[in-house]
Amino acid sequence: MFNMAETENQMPARARSEVDPATILAVIPALNEARHIEACIRSLMTGSPELRTVPLLVADGGSADDTVAIIERLKGEFPNLGVIHNLKRLQSAALNLAATVHAPDAARILLRCDAHSIYPENFILDVARSLSDTGAASLVVPMDAEGETCFEKGNAWIVDTPLGSGGAVHRGGNVSGWVDHGHHAGFDLAWFRRIGGYDESFSHNEDAEYDVRLGKAGGRVYLDASIRIRYTPRGDVARLAKQYYGYGKGRARNVLKHGSRLKMRQALPITMVAGSLAGLLASLVYPPAVLIPLTYVTTLTLASVYVAWKHKSACGLYAGLAAGTMHTSWAVGFLREAIFPSDTAIAR
Repeated sequence: MFNMAETENQMPARARSEVDPATILAVIPALNEARHIEACIRSLMTGSPELRTVPLLVADGGSADDTVAIIERLKGEFPNLGVIHNLKRLQSAALNLAATVHAPDAARILLRCDAHSIYPENFILDVARSLSDTGAASLVVPMDAEGETCFEKGNAWIVDTPLGSGGAVHRGGNVSGWVDHGHHAGFDLAWFRRIGGYDESFSHNEDAEYDVRLGKAGGRVYLDASIRIRYTPRGDVARLAKQYYGYGKGRARNVLKHGSRLKMRQALPITMVAGSLAGLLASLVYPPAVLIPLTYVTTLTLASVYVAWKHKSACGLYAGLAAGTMHTSWAVGFLREAIFPSDTAIAR
């Protein structure tokens, strides 16, 4: 997948080029993010005084909690902070709205910042500089999951492993290089506009769909492992299931739209879930078939015990439950969309 690679620990320190803050627009899509939005904004504003001159827009999708009130309060501290109203509610629509309607004339770089994340010092400037240095059309970064509640911790400890995310390069990875997809952090705005931005029919997986079109148009994606973000995973089974059900549907929409093939790590959840269900049903007439779902459940149980032992915390016992929720929800969402395609996207 990589045309070049360098481990983060072995990467020599390199000076980044200077970028005019006036050419940057940073956007945070948000919907009912009162718990996370202030910490996210403060982390983005930590570092160089130049950060206070970069337009930072929160594209609110109609929050029913105190998200907007918190942002309005923070405007007194951060004069570059603003709110735009994203009537379509989707993250894809939020970025498109900012890029087409609210971008300053001088803007050349678009940053996507997620409200559930905590960003390293000077993240905005470093992403912009890395885009400039590499000449990439898009810059992606690794995500390091960190939980606060017990379930979030178990979820975080498993999601960035092959059993959780299947070994995606942007999930806790430490290798920089050219990739076909990753967690979006920054865009060359000219490229973003050239290929039409995000497809707003996608409520999930809009980033992967964008990267497919970008690649077909000749744009390249660079993963900079020296710029890392911390994010808080979903805190209960219901919200995690909803999230991964949407991810599965989004991936199916991507396959249907572009005719792309699933990678092994994407096909495995479908195989495991379908195989377990088939084995359970077959066991009614052939009892040994129960070994198929039993093997899967045993694997998740052993993973829970291992994670709890590794982190010396009983919270690790939630790891298997979290992984099983991800697998099952993703597989069900994929199969639902593949068999009964939908035409409309629903906000997360």
